[in-house]
Amino acid sequence: MNIILDLTIVPMGVGLSLSGYVATCQRILKEAGLKHTLHANGTNIEGDWDAVFAAVKRCHQELHRMGVNRIHTDIRLGTRIDKSQTMADKLKSVKEKLRE
Repeated sequence: MNIILDLTIVPMGVGLSLSGYVATCQRILKEAGLKHTLHANGTNIEGDWDAVFAAVKRCHQELHRMGVNRIHTDIRLGTRIDKSQTMADKLKSVKEKLRE
């Protein structure tokens, strides 16, 4: 089953700058071959359910390996079975309506 997932991973107790940890997770998503888009407060990911959640697990494992003792993760996801829809399709639909 394909999903579109919004992911925010917050390493706790590591100081104020989190960009190095974000970069680590971005590399993991790229290596997994998942389509993903970084935004100011997280990352949108699309792909097969199992592949996406395997990558999220790898993010946790790698951050723990880097010395992060506690991680808080927020996930929002959507699935559709009536048609295939990508992140780009969803954005295109809204942009078309804005032009009307």
